[in-house]
Amino acid sequence: MAPDLNRRSFMKHSLAASAAGAAAVNSAQGAAASDFKVTVAPNSKATIPNGKIGDLTISRMLLGGNLLTHYTHSRDLKYVYNLTAAYNTEEKIHETMALAEAHGINTLSIHNPPGIVPMLKRYRQRHGGKMQWIICPTAPMEPGMKRYTEDVKGLVDEGSEALYVWGVHSDAAFAQGKMDYVRQAVEIAKDHGVPCGVGAHDLRVVEACEKMGVPNDFYIKTFHHHNYPSGPNTAELKRPYQEFPGYWCKDPDKTIEVMNKVTKPWIAFKVMAAGTIPPADAFKYVFENGADHTLAGMFDFEIAEDTMILNKTLDNLGKRQRPWRS
Repeated sequence: MAPDLNRRSFMKHSLAASAAGAAAVNSAQGAAASDFKVTVAPNSKATIPNGKIGDLTISRMLLGGNLLTHYTHSRDLKYVYNLTAAYNTEEKIHETMALAEAHGINTLSIHNPPGIVPMLKRYRQRHGGKMQWIICPTAPMEPGMKRYTEDVKGLVDEGSEALYVWGVHSDAAFAQGKMDYVRQAVEIAKDHGVPCGVGAHDLRVVEACEKMGVPNDFYIKTFHHHNYPSGPNTAELKRPYQEFPGYWCKDPDKTIEVMNKVTKPWIAFKVMAAGTIPPADAFKYVFENGADHTLAGMFDFEIAEDTMILNKTLDNLGKRQRPWRS
């Protein structure tokens, strides 16, 4: 790629390459699914920096799962969900994962709606994929934790390298004064031999976990600034967390302050506020302000450019107040 190639030209070439790859997959009717090939885009490194969570080596950027499960956070644009579902077929998701691996992303984080784990397993079986999984059990956290324990066991048995407490669950547990369920969920996962994190939209979940000494190995916490056109206004910021849109980080300055004191690795998510903050702006903000890893939901045609941006960001990163924790 020439140094002066602009974004429009880049997208044109990336889309053409993606279309060619998809055509190759779709035309291989009688061939093994593992026949499709992906290549690293010019000037896009085949590796990106890594960190460590437990014994796992985790790329600084993880592949986010919402676009793969078609959960687009498209606000009032209701057609976008169906558009994403039509585009991201299983074959396209597998191609997306392979492209991510080719560009140095070695881990994805995804929640667990029906059919997702079998789809991920088919990627490993058909294509020899090595993408690591960080998945959140979606079974309810309730007295006895029977269904939750069964969900954890199933995910570990199927090949998940790490688990985390779903932010939807942990936010609700805090609101209901049931944070002990979060502790139990973490302990159940660790008893099954995998690292376990805590996901949260509500910063008070992190504060409670730290105060209680919950033995989680990492956090997955929303983080982005509010300087974007549809950012929350003063009235919206006064709404309680239970009514606050999940793709917003309600108080980024407070998040920086709290996370600076946290010694566990931090995976930031919703860093582009569901597609409204450009990647270069988002990555610079979250890494300079303390995140150890970022989740990025990406279509296949975005991966090459986003990994180039990520590498450039890390190569030219300003001073961090928070030490790297992974």
